[in-house]
Amino acid sequence: MNPAQQYQDLTLTPEQQDAFLARIVAQVSPGDYQIIEALIRGVPQLLELIAQDPMTMRKLRLMIFGPKTEKTSRVCPSAKPQVLEKPKGKRKGHGRNKAKNYTGARWVKVPHPDLKAGDPCPECLKGKVREQKTPAIVLRITGSPPISATGYEMERFRCDACGMVFTAPVPEEAGTEKYDPSVGVTVGLMRYASGVPHYRLANLQKSLGVPMPASTQWEVMKPLYTQAEPIWKAIIRCAANAYLIHQDDTNMRILDLRRPGTDATDPIDPKRKGTFTTNLLAYIGNHQIALYFTGWRHAGENLAQLLEHRAAGLEPPIQMCDALSRNMSLEFETILAHCLSHGRREFVSAAQNFPEECRYVLESLGKVYHEDARAKEDKLSPDQRLVHHQTHSRPVMETLKAWMRDQIDGKRVEPNSGLGQAITYMLKHWEPLTLFLRKAGAPLDNNICEQGLKRAILHRKNSLSYKTLNGARTGDLFMSLIHTCRLNGVNPFDYLMAIARNGDAIAAAPENWLPWNYPKTATPAADAR
Repeated sequence: MNPAQQYQDLTLTPEQQDAFLARIVAQVSPGDYQIIEALIRGVPQLLELIAQDPMTMRKLRLMIFGPKTEKTSRVCPSAKPQVLEKPKGKRKGHGRNKAKNYTGARWVKVPHPDLKAGDPCPECLKGKVREQKTPAIVLRITGSPPISATGYEMERFRCDACGMVFTAPVPEEAGTEKYDPSVGVTVGLMRYASGVPHYRLANLQKSLGVPMPASTQWEVMKPLYTQAEPIWKAIIRCAANAYLIHQDDTNMRILDLRRPGTDATDPIDPKRKGTFTTNLLAYIGNHQIALYFTGWRHAGENLAQLLEHRAAGLEPPIQMCDALSRNMSLEFETILAHCLSHGRREFVSAAQNFPEECRYVLESLGKVYHEDARAKEDKLSPDQRLVHHQTHSRPVMETLKAWMRDQIDGKRVEPNSGLGQAITYMLKHWEPLTLFLRKAGAPLDNNICEQGLKRAILHRKNSLSYKTLNGARTGDLFMSLIHTCRLNGVNPFDYLMAIARNGDAIAAAPENWLPWNYPKTATPAADAR
């Protein structure tokens, strides 16, 4: 039997995978079961990707393990002796955290025990002391379980004559509910911001002496989901009017989606075999919105559903994505921009066999990215940035296009080689790849959307899948709100706590509770920390 036939005989449908795992779950340890489940679920997906896109062993290694680096100096090392550069200062984002970064800390104002503004100076006895704008800062950081508990023991007395029992009243600070709203907020952040599955959090809490079973975690999140859903819908309506929308998707399994007898609320196209999580990142003024949608629909179809809410009369938005056909939608008009990083990555893959040619391309694109970085440092407006790229980047790109055209037309490169395929990709998609030279506000690449998609990939890595469509929708909502908070510099814990404690106000006017304007409506309670 040849290997291809052997593979076909061993291919399992999702139902057969579930049945196989059900047979072995009681026969192996939990750790071994996780390994077997990962192999059973992951290997068929990998083989399916390989079958869809024939590739070299180098590309296969890149797909599985990712590139160690994409820097031009590492991908295409120069043959010239390197000149030692002056040591650079610390990279941005490295070093000690500033006090202003501790937005989640509980800050306590400490008055001076002996002085107040206007008092005579105790040192020179001539002047008067004045309050300084900047106080002295001391930070004290403590650790605690993700979820803690407080028990109240009310003293009781019983009459030895009539048997009446007298119990001390429950303290006011104990509240009336067993689970404070902050518990649901913490569980949501642990699961959908940090990728901690319910069972792992349950094991951790049990070891810390505060049991929190997985089923209980789901129950304490349900009220928060219900109160946040109107805000999520308002954010979707807001994102539909964006002038720029990034999009990308990744594979995501939903176990119950195709099981016989499953009550699926989302009708499935029988021709579809995969399920995905789409990330749409929209720009509204100075604000960014991250939206996640999980199901059998592709990124282009999810974008079309979003644009159904777009206000009439607005010009088409800029659509930034890679060149996959499933990212396109024929239902709504957009101004298409393709990711320059994807085009660059093709040359990174071919650099080992064509180092000199690829170095030329990568260095040319590096000049364009350098000019874009300059525009960001100078805080240029979209129109000023467009003029800047037309002045500095257009000559570089036109020279690069002429060089690539000469490589193909002059038969200097084999079209089916790695370099030939990389050049063909760039030339085929040249117009959307260079939209930043013609349209104000058009980005160079889709990197920010790919970074946002890592939230869903982290969930897939740790939880492997969603069980139901309802679970997938819950994950989409929490990931959307949490990542939108991060993009706009809002503390997601404070924001979710405000949602948990203001359900009636949110139901009345959800548009007033978007992450960037909710502080005008409510102040998060500090005692929840």
